Amino acid sequence: MRITRDLEFHVNSKEEKLPYDTSAFPYVASRAELDFFREPFVPWHWHNAVELFYIESGELKYYTPNKIISFPAGSAGMVNSNVLHMTEVRTHNDKNIQLLHLFDPKLIAGAHGSIIEQKYVMPIITSSLIDIIELKPERADDVAVIDLIRNAFLLSEDEIGHELSIREALSQIWLYLFKVCTPLLQEKIQPVNRAVDKVKQMMVYIHEHYAEKISVPELAEIAFLSERECYRTFQDHLHMTPLEYMRGYRIQVARQMLADSQIPITEIAYACGFGSASYFGKIFREYTGDSPLQYRSKWQNRDRK
Repeated sequence: MRITRDLEFHVNSKEEKLPYDTSAFPYVASRAELDFFREPFVPWHWHNAVELFYIESGELKYYTPNKIISFPAGSAGMVNSNVLHMTEVRTHNDKNIQLLHLFDPKLIAGAHGSIIEQKYVMPIITSSLIDIIELKPERADDVAVIDLIRNAFLLSEDEIGHELSIREALSQIWLYLFKVCTPLLQEKIQPVNRAVDKVKQMMVYIHEHYAEKISVPELAEIAFLSERECYRTFQDHLHMTPLEYMRGYRIQVARQMLADSQIPITEIAYACGFGSASYFGKIFREYTGDSPLQYRSKWQNRDRK
């Protein structure tokens, strides 16, 4: 199982880069040790992979454009393919550990156009009504599938037929989730939410141009929205304004540069679009509680331990 203490994203995007060992078997099991992440949250992102998870310890809150759900230790869940989401650690006294199965839906769908893909996979991953599924240990019907999710992490990669065992376990889990989702799948009219696509489009633009001055009218224009619609779309789906998102993203980039390099702080300020070192220092302290120099010292010394 891969130990994760930070996330990687594709350049100029917020699509998570998933470390599949091979595209021929697009699956990875990950143990996310969240207390080692540079921030107490994983920022808004998405990925083609389905995310099945189990909370081993601590508590994690998931945000999607439509829901906010807290997952305590012992609970599990699923985030659908390409769903925009973020997570936030909710406990700070105990270890926060999340176990994840990340896999491309084609792993269980098989050949493109197969009856399994058409009948069981595509209805779920294309449904606008299914973004995140919550599985609770206090619900009797959920206990068995939570056990399946947790026990699949115990399958040894060294055993003969490991890949078949993983696919079998994921298929059993998927069948249960399919049954849970059946009432939603029977809805004759699936709402089309183009706004989420527009949010992603504007997010990518910010990721590509964060070093530059970006105005809200400019951001709205690339998504063919009015300025008012731009504000409303960000607020409705990310629960923040476009300016708050831009500033937060610049701080995320700055944190990574401070922790991973010796680039002078003034250069980082300009590279992240803050305009001046003094303004950068003020905003950085508001977000992190540390000055840029204190933050760099804290994380670079931590990495040496």
